This record gives sequence, structure tokens and C-alpha cells, in this order.
Amino acid sequence: MKTVRFGIIGCGLMGREFASAAARWIHLADAAARPEIVAVCDSAPAARAWFEERVPTVRQSVADYRELLANPEVEAVYIAVPHHLHRELYCAAIAAGKHLMGEKPFGIDRPANDAILAAVRAHPGVMVRCSSESVFYPAMQRLCGLIASGAFGRIIEVNTGFMHSSDLDPAKPINWKRMIEFNGEYGVLGDLGMHALHVPCRAGWLIRNVRAILSDIVKERPDGKGGRAPCRTWDNGTLLCETQDPRTGEPFPLTVKLQRIAPGQRNTWYTEVLGTQASARWSSTNPCLFEQLRYTPGGAQAWEQIQVGYEPAFKTITGGIFEFGFTDAIQQMWAAFLHELVHGAPASSFAGCVTPDETAKSHRLFTAALASQRDTATLPVPTA
Repeated sequence: MKTVRFGIIGCGLMGREFASAAARWIHLADAAARPEIVAVCDSAPAARAWFEERVPTVRQSVADYRELLANPEVEAVYIAVPHHLHRELYCAAIAAGKHLMGEKPFGIDRPANDAILAAVRAHPGVMVRCSSESVFYPAMQRLCGLIASGAFGRIIEVNTGFMHSSDLDPAKPINWKRMIEFNGEYGVLGDLGMHALHVPCRAGWLIRNVRAILSDIVKERPDGKGGRAPCRTWDNGTLLCETQDPRTGEPFPLTVKLQRIAPGQRNTWYTEVLGTQASARWSSTNPCLFEQLRYTPGGAQAWEQIQVGYEPAFKTITGGIFEFGFTDAIQQMWAAFLHELVHGAPASSFAGCVTPDETAKSHRLFTAALASQRDTATLPVPTA
């Protein structure tokens, strides 16, 4: 099996998740390649120490990302840093010839995203993808299979979102995601939006216009130093989009709900597609449950509930009777990245990671959404 040597820049939560997925690579039955983490970079020594102590393949540990990118042993990098650093670090990694998995939203704003995409075009031999995991749940793979086959008929409506309650407590100290200089004006849109847009983008649905309602609910938080700090990013956002299905040429409403303050939601992804021939829905609140409704002319309309077992896009040693979880989705996403790196194409349309062009679509939507909120108007979303 081919080995791809990785560096991690940003040794926080998601960097540790990648390290865990790589350590369990034996779990995959027929992966195209395996990752080996050989270098880590973070300005915080304690963050690097976690990798130094637990990942025996790490041979370089540095505070300056330039040193890691100069390491000829590193073939690919995973960069998980605050949004204001995306443009500088992503462009530098691409220019250094390192294959890149980056975190959403691929730039703090649209100009930053444009710069990253320009770097991608200037280095066509470098594979660049964006992290997004929910599509790799087996129940979501079933829903996406129905999209790919055209089983829904004419799309009536699509609802998708990502909601959690991590900022519900107003006494929670402020962090970088609540600071506009680090997270950007998008706020929750940039933080969560690509997860909700992964399937619509991959389906090829064309968002024509948007009416956005954005909410700044907790306007200040403890600063961790005994004082208070203003929260200048959006907590929640609801986007109503007029969208076109290129398969039929017909329009339909797409509602995207993104919330960091969602009472009762622990960490919920969901997708619902309603069509003239069939409908289907999935939510991570019950990740094994796939619901579908197929229409019989003149017959009753009844939702069928199916408990989906361990049926991932990339085969593993786990039996189908068992349950699939978030750490499995993380590993499946990385398997998808390495499969495409080795074979030059995803295993299937919906078993692939988010592309740079798909992040550009999200930025066009988010930029229009900010203007829609400002003008209290429905505004067009550029196609390029």
C-alpha cells in the first residue's frame, strides 16, 4: 500500500482527529493509500507535545509553518487554523507543492478565497480539498445515491443545515470564532456553512438568489481576563435560496439553516429532499436512521424508516450489523482524500471531498447573504 507522508499545521481538535484516524488505518479493508504523520506545526508547544508524545512517526515539530513546508519529506498537509490565516497558509502550501486538505471556509472572505483558487489554478499538479464529513455517513450515502440516480423526480424542496448549542451559554468566554478579525464577517456562515452546502454543491444545484436572516444573539461575552468583550460575528443564519436543478431546469426552494445557538441541538447535521417521485431525509440526531417516501399512484403516502448499518463508501473490517459514528466519518473522509490523490478521481460523485470550486460557490452565497441581511432584500447569487 502506498504511504503518503503528512504534516499537520494547527494541532488542535481536528488535527488530533486526523491523527486518530491515521493510527486506526488498519480499520480500512482496501484503502488506496495510508497516511503517515511525520511533521507537526503549532505556535503552542503544548499542542505540539500531544503529537510528540502519542504519534511515533512525527520527526519534525516546529512553531513556524515555513519550516514544515520546506521539509522535503512532507508530501501533503492538513491545515486547521483560524480563518484569517487561510489565505496565507493555504497559498504557501500549494506553492510549495504540498497536497492540501484545508478547513472550511477556505478563506476569511471572498477575496481570500479567490486568491486560494488562483494558487490552485497555478499549480494543477497539487490536489486541494476542503474538510466536510457528514456526507460519509452511510445513511447520507443512501440519500446521495437517490440524488445521483434522479430518483426524486422533480425536486420540490430541499432543507439542509448544521446546528449546535455550543454558544448557548452567555457566560461562555469569548473565543476566536466570535471575533470578526479572526472568524470574519461571515460568522456562523463561514464556520458551519460548507457542511450544509456539501451535498447541494455536489448535486450541481444552482443557487440563483438568497434572502438571508442573520442573528447576533449574544452581543458580548466574558473576555477571560475579568472583563467583557464584544461579539461581532453572526450567531445564527437562515438562508432561503431559489435554486435550479440542472437535470430538469426547474426551480425549487433550498433552505439552509446554520446555528451556533440552537437550543436542544448537540451537534446536528441534517438533509431533507422532497420530490415528485420520492422523498428522503436524514439527521445526525439518529445517525443510523434513513427515512424515505416512495409514491405509489393512488396509494397511501407513508414514510419508511430504515436502520442503516455499517455500510460506508470505503470498506472496513467492521460488520454491517454495527453502528457508524463521527470518528468513522472522519476516517472515511480521509480515505476519500487519499483515494482521489492516488486514482485521480473520487470513488463516486458523493464519496469525494469538497473541491476548491465548491468552496467558491459557498463564498458567493455567503457574500450575497451578508448583503441580503444588510438590505433586507432578496439578492442574486453570482454564478462566477
